[in-house]
This record gives sequence, C-alpha cells and structure tokens, in this order.
Amino acid sequence: MYVCNLALSNFRSYTELNLELKPGVTTFIGNNGAGKTNIAESLIYLAFLSSHRTPITQPLISLGANQAIIRAEIVRGDRNLQVDLELNATKANRAKLNQNPTKALREILGACQVIYFSPEDLDLVRGEPTHRRDYLDRLLVTKTPRIAGVISDYERVLKQRNTLLRTRAPQSAIAPWSEQLAKYGSVITTERAALVAALNPLVANNYKALNETKPAQITYKFTGAESESEFANKLQEVQYQEVERGTTLIGPHRDDLLLQLGEFPAKGFASHGESWSFAISLKVAALEMFKAQGMDPILILDDVFAELDTSRRERLIFATRLTEQTIVTAAVEGDLPDELGGVRFYVAGGKVEVR
Repeated sequence: MYVCNLALSNFRSYTELNLELKPGVTTFIGNNGAGKTNIAESLIYLAFLSSHRTPITQPLISLGANQAIIRAEIVRGDRNLQVDLELNATKANRAKLNQNPTKALREILGACQVIYFSPEDLDLVRGEPTHRRDYLDRLLVTKTPRIAGVISDYERVLKQRNTLLRTRAPQSAIAPWSEQLAKYGSVITTERAALVAALNPLVANNYKALNETKPAQITYKFTGAESESEFANKLQEVQYQEVERGTTLIGPHRDDLLLQLGEFPAKGFASHGESWSFAISLKVAALEMFKAQGMDPILILDDVFAELDTSRRERLIFATRLTEQTIVTAAVEGDLPDELGGVRFYVAGGKVEVR
C-alpha cells in the first residue's frame, strides 16, 4: 500500500498543497513549526479519524476557514482508491470513497492503514494507561475497522451509565446500560487480549535485537472480563462501590497494557535508553504482525532520528524495509541516516518542494 497523491486544503498551515508521492522512503525536512508533521498528521487522521496531537477538529482547520479537506489517492496492489475527508468547524464531518459519499465516516477506516512513531510515543512506557489503551485500540482499528463501531458504542454507553451513577439513579434505570456495557466491553477486552498475545513474542524479539539484556514482556491487565456473562457478574460485584463513587469502576476504559523488563515494570524502572527501545519494539512489532497477516501499512517516522543512537536507528531502518511506503520528517538533514535514501522534500513558508 502507498499514497500516490495527497492534497490538502485549509488543513493546518496549508491553504493548498498537492503532493505526488512514490513507493519507498519520502522525507520531509524543515525547521520546527514549518509544517512537516502536519503532512504526516493528515495521513494519520485518514487512518484513524482522529489526530495524535489534538482531540478536537477545530485546530486542524486553517485560521479563518470553516472547512479543511484531506484527499488521498491510495494504491493497493492493482487497485486505486480515492478517499476524501471533509472536516467542518460548525457541522458534521463528511467523507467520500471514490467520489461516492459515505453514510458514516467509519466507512473509510481501513482505506489508509498507518503505523506511526514519534517522540511522544515514550509515553507508551512512561505515561498513563490511556496512552497504552489508545495504542492497542488504534492497532485494532487498523486490523479490524469494524471494531471502531464497538469502541464508539462502548464509550456512548459508558458516558450514559456514568451520568446515571452520578445522579444516583435507581438500579432499574442503570441495569439496561450495564447489560450493554458488558456486551461491548467484553468484545473489546477479548480483542485487546488476543492482540497483546500476538504482539508479545514480537516485542520480545525486537527488544532483544536492540542489544538490550533484560527480557521484555507485555501482558494485558483487564478489570472486566472476556466473557459477557462474567463481565456482567463483575459489574454486580462492584455495584455498591460504583454508586458511592458515581462512576464505572471496571471495563476497557480502566484496563492497562503492562510492560515488563525482567521482573520489574518498565514504567519507573526503565532508563531513558530502555524506554526508547521498548517504544520502538512496540511499534516495529505491530508492523511485523500486520505484515505476517498480509497487510502493508504505511510507516510514519515523525522527527525521531535525532533522538536515537546507532542501534535504535538501525532498527527503524530495518522497519522501513518492511513497508512499501515510509514517510519521515526531520528538522535537520544531518540527523538522517545515510542508508535512508529515497526522495527528500524541503518544507518552508508553507511550501513543499524538491531541491
């Protein structure tokens, strides 16, 4: 899979941008704030219908505009697919597939598949569980786009259930929402647990390949259950505590991905270098897993090479060879490994050009 054309209109810093892209490595070079990451972000948004930088739409739309457009032509084998995404400031966003309007935005999920890595991904190791849950859910959406609907339904039910708990509504009012929470929550838990089981040996191998001595391991820690009936029983067990605290205490929104180095949790015990190694291992493992399943996501490396030593750079170079297309951003051209090769664009003053 690769994007052969990317067009942006009123997206972030770009009033109009049209890029012809090719398979292989494409690097965007420019000063901080020049707009390199905006290009990468547009592809990430197409892949997940959300940004890795902001939870709301408004910052994605250029100042003074009411609408932004992301248009990409994607080549998958012998087929071309055009995806248009319209981001609106005051009304619902809309999408098209091959010029045909979609009934729901989620219909474009899976058209553009992405694995991205940025310095912020250190939060996977050092940050709060929400970062690790998001990592898992984005992989699930890439692997099985329909799961996005289940996650959306779960979040909707969770919000309503929490409202009822805060207002101390009677159990007769809460019960139907508990049933739905168990239904959707058990699906997400099952999918996440299976994903982690598939990733674990790949993460361990990638971490070892970075010349790290401690064995790495990942496990899924769930508060709910993989069975709908068992999930419902657990909700019954914490019913009193939930009413007292006014919130739902178990479920995928409370789960975590546990990262272990030897006998110790990576969070709090991993050095700066070990944290980088674990974050890289999580991303490259996901890429290897998808390749083994016959998928070919686009790899995005956003401003990471300046932060890495030789062995970790080499692991990312290895990752670029697994994909048909890699998008790289860098502030300083000298930070890029010589082996990277490919096409280089230079970004400045809202313009992107090859020199």
